[in-house]
Amino acid sequence: MATFNVNTHRHDPYKNFKFRVRWDGRTIAGITKVSGLKRTTEVKEFREGGEVSSVHKLPGRHSVEPIRLERGITHDAEFERWANKVWNVSAKEGGGLESSLKDFRKDIIIDLLNEAGQIVLCYKVYRCWVSEFQALPELDANGNGVAIEALTLQNEGWERDQTVPEPAEPSYDDPPVT
Repeated sequence: MATFNVNTHRHDPYKNFKFRVRWDGRTIAGITKVSGLKRTTEVKEFREGGEVSSVHKLPGRHSVEPIRLERGITHDAEFERWANKVWNVSAKEGGGLESSLKDFRKDIIIDLLNEAGQIVLCYKVYRCWVSEFQALPELDANGNGVAIEALTLQNEGWERDQTVPEPAEPSYDDPPVT
């Protein structure tokens, strides 16, 4: 059975290191890590009184895991701007202010790319909002790591964009596209 419909020569699954995240119509710079998309359905057990020991299992409530985005700290303030829509500290007002209830939720798009940079899978994640913002990591004068900022996004579900087809993968023998 073929695992790829268009690229029947391909045997290897896609790698996890080429991706991009988009919201508000633009690609967000520098994201280095995206947690997995995971949903869970509770299992409800049901037993009829007349049955001796047989238990039926039924689907219950569905839930989705939060998504964590990480990136190296730069001067792009997109993570902070979104986090501030949920809660913003204002020294002028003397405390935290609930912010923009109108637009604190966003739909995001996660694209998985193949080695050639073509979109191979696309997921739409709905009604995300920032539940955790890490502006600075632990700082260590004896370390040599990259300073990482992070967002944890609560969401109300996701789905694969079925309109994204498997792309025909280019070959070195193909003429260059002009």
